[in-house]
Amino acid sequence: MAILVVGAGISGLSTAWALTKRGIPVTLFEQGLVPNPLSASGDQHRIIRRAYGGQGGYQRRIGDAYTAWDEMWSDLGKKHLVDTGFMVMSQTEDDGGEDYRRGLVAGGYPFQELTPDETAKRFPYVDPATIRYGLLSEEGGVLLCQKIAADLRDWLRANGASVREEAEVIAVDSSAGSVTLADGSSHSGDHVIVTSGAWTLGLFPKLGVSLTTYRTAVVYLTPPKDLRDAWQRSPAILDPGGPVDGYILPPVAGTGLKFGAGIHKYKAGPNQDRVAKDGEGETLRNHFSPPFARIEEYRVDDVVTCAYTFTSDEHFFVKTEGRATIVSACSGHGYKFGAVVGQKLADGIVSKDLEVARIWLEARD
Repeated sequence: MAILVVGAGISGLSTAWALTKRGIPVTLFEQGLVPNPLSASGDQHRIIRRAYGGQGGYQRRIGDAYTAWDEMWSDLGKKHLVDTGFMVMSQTEDDGGEDYRRGLVAGGYPFQELTPDETAKRFPYVDPATIRYGLLSEEGGVLLCQKIAADLRDWLRANGASVREEAEVIAVDSSAGSVTLADGSSHSGDHVIVTSGAWTLGLFPKLGVSLTTYRTAVVYLTPPKDLRDAWQRSPAILDPGGPVDGYILPPVAGTGLKFGAGIHKYKAGPNQDRVAKDGEGETLRNHFSPPFARIEEYRVDDVVTCAYTFTSDEHFFVKTEGRATIVSACSGHGYKFGAVVGQKLADGIVSKDLEVARIWLEARD
């Protein structure tokens, strides 16, 4: 048995890792370098957390995700996860913070609730006059994407897998289990797993009825000098509450302070508008006030554009056609589950039952 994997984001790398551990020959094709800065997995860091609001299926699966990551750290000999914990805040009734709180209560997961003044005392970047409460959980942290990708690439090569960088796949033949590259060459296997993220519709345009590609952006900031220590010891912020609908990752292990929100999200192809627009970083930064004080004192260092695929209900998408399986994460779901996604797909290949993997990944139970 030999498997072809298209796309070396976290899902593709993890699938190749899990297959290689099971003794199955793998060839992994990536259109750019690994890590690819244009991919959704190519940014500096991503969040992992228990809280999932109304999506209880994913909330319950986080334990499996942590177990898979621990197996990966053992293989890599390094842990590329910083256990910061996470925080949400609530500014108004029934906002995002409230939704996440209800999900944790329903699941019976522990957290600490802080008054506005207690929140600001521990995290002085918060304006206590603008929030109803803060909520802290120890079960969460920051995954270091670029380090994970580089080490997985090297591990795969050291363990016999073929990692083909700058090898763009332009067509997949589902019936034959083959792929065609931009250089005209063709490669065949027993099965093709497509984990090409925002580029999926270029290979399977008919899946546009289920998947939509969007462009968004994140901003990296330097806070005022007197707040830098607070941010360096900050938890990841899953939701600041109110209308923000954004997240913040603290500057840990050499990464920057990252703010992300959906205000710049719009339908676009994966290669469209990948250069940030004038003022985009400042607009995104200012969107986070309230609840963050003195927001205009934060210096914009960089704006990174991102391309994601979404389903209408924001669940994973898995579809098998003949000898090809297409897997698409939804927005930020993908990264935190990356290691266990690879394991589930590898198990499906070995057992010849990818339907079990689909049910687990779609998390509708």
